[in-house]
Amino acid sequence: MPLADVNGVKLFYEKTGSGYPVIFCHEFAGDYRSWDLQVGHFSRLYEVITYCARGYPPSDIPKSVTSYGQEQSVDDLKGLMKFLSIDKAHIVGLSMGGNVALNFGIANPDMASSLVIAGTGTGSDDPLIFRERVLAMADGMRENGMDFMSSYVSGPARVQLENKSPKEYELFRNQFMEHSAEGSANTFEGVLSKRPPIFELERKLRSIEIPTLIMTGDEDDPCINPSLFMKQHIATSGLAVFPRSGHAINLEEPDLFNRVISEFLGLVQQGRWETRDFGEGTGSLT
Repeated sequence: MPLADVNGVKLFYEKTGSGYPVIFCHEFAGDYRSWDLQVGHFSRLYEVITYCARGYPPSDIPKSVTSYGQEQSVDDLKGLMKFLSIDKAHIVGLSMGGNVALNFGIANPDMASSLVIAGTGTGSDDPLIFRERVLAMADGMRENGMDFMSSYVSGPARVQLENKSPKEYELFRNQFMEHSAEGSANTFEGVLSKRPPIFELERKLRSIEIPTLIMTGDEDDPCINPSLFMKQHIATSGLAVFPRSGHAINLEEPDLFNRVISEFLGLVQQGRWETRDFGEGTGSLT
């Protein structure tokens, strides 16, 4: 089993294919297996790396919640790249992993060739309410195990996957329920409850010069405004909105998801993804 010694823990990872490295960072409800539909596609042209964050078996599960945090997640990704002798890579993240990708690009711009930030920003519209709910769910997992979270994957931004692909949804749900309640609770409390809302990152967003692709489903309500905000403040960004789609767009619409990212990476590789051109006029009069 491939394990990387990173920042005092062992992180499980998989490498598939060969070529320029692309690293995928999973969401809270997922793990390295969540990217299987992407691994098969991108490993034809790239070296694809997927991994489990700390708290997700078979990676280590630190017992103290102080061992978890968004900065720690960013440092873990950096440490994994160093362990694998990767100087620079395309970084793709969904939801919690999208926050990792975004903040990795901010903290380590020389190590990211591009950023894909998908389904990112939940909790930014109502951070206090979000934090209360996250802490309550963390307590519930500690007291009752993963069964407490059975309704988590059937909410208004998850039902789209169930409706589109019941078999894929059932696989996703079963894999989620296999997660460690301790690791998941610590991740909720240490990472999600403490991360800053996207709207508080304006200055940092404006500093990003890395080619960036923002992606969201048009029915993933908590992520729509944060996605628009990122688009407005990252001059090197593009925004892709998936119609009739919720949160797990990589599973809901894998062909579209893969195609949009493939075209983006191709333009980046060719040096043709540039900073936004605002033109010289005063705007449209139509």
